[in-house]
Amino acid sequence: MDEVEKTHHAINAARLYYYQNLTTEAIAREMGISRSSVSRLLTYARENGLVNIQVINVEDQPTSLAREIQSHYKEARKVHVVPVSHILGESDWLERTAQYAANYLNTIFDSGMIMGVAWGATISAISRYLQPKTTHNSHIVQLNGAGNTRTMGIEYASEIIFRFANAYQASVDLFPVPTFFDYVSTKEAMWKERSIRRILELQERADLLLHSIGAVKSGVPSHVYSGGFLEEKDYQELRRLDIAGDIATVFFRPDGTFNNIPLNLRASGPSLSMIKEKRAICVVSGLAKAAGLHAALSGGLVKEVIVDEPTARLLVSKYITKEKDKYLDEKYYI
Repeated sequence: MDEVEKTHHAINAARLYYYQNLTTEAIAREMGISRSSVSRLLTYARENGLVNIQVINVEDQPTSLAREIQSHYKEARKVHVVPVSHILGESDWLERTAQYAANYLNTIFDSGMIMGVAWGATISAISRYLQPKTTHNSHIVQLNGAGNTRTMGIEYASEIIFRFANAYQASVDLFPVPTFFDYVSTKEAMWKERSIRRILELQERADLLLHSIGAVKSGVPSHVYSGGFLEEKDYQELRRLDIAGDIATVFFRPDGTFNNIPLNLRASGPSLSMIKEKRAICVVSGLAKAAGLHAALSGGLVKEVIVDEPTARLLVSKYITKEKDKYLDEKYYI
């Protein structure tokens, strides 16, 4: 094993040990090596400055998968691939990815900052792994409404937002509006209200945005597609327009474009133009989200992404190298 390969393995072991709290026995099983080899890799990581309280390689030493993704998608500035075995279920991939994202957020969110948060299954998982960090004069602002014809969604969305606020001792700014308005004119009128304008202005001033990508079919269903937010006529429209996914309940096509999509005019989520302009972290887990991630990366909607390894492998094999990954189900290449 040469020095470069040893460094790569040491980084992987350190991420699993420090970021995901796995035991040396579990890491040994996942990496296919002995426990003593894991211990030596962790020692190597500490002695060579790869670990300093937290794993420090997340930005500076991308994996080969991350390099391929960054090289192909020219606007992708940072790609974090979370090491996780393909033999685990998608719910386990999500938990590992969420834990990684929560730890990463702690290194970048600080006093005086505003973080815009889009609710959903992935972001909810991240919120459960947040570690307390004292900040001052910071804000957590909700990016999109959560109401539908069954519920105003306040309990679901606020639980997620308050977890972020409590972790960082930040102020909370909820957005108590429907996810999708019945009429464009209602939304336009609502957006003129001073109380709503205050939230919209906070969103526009945000230093950091956190979101995932919604997919109609995924191992862990995206909340917007499973929570009663869309009616049958909406699904028909999404199919007709060949929609690839959504960011904060704003939809985009397979090429990453989002203009002239009628449902977006009624959506409460932020303009995807704003998503493109700001520092936004996209957290993705699950093979069914690969197509949406490809579309978002192609359109420059995502510039920094945290993604589980199997999904990253599908993204690379299906859209970049065009060579099927032997560990992934054939159905994802159709």
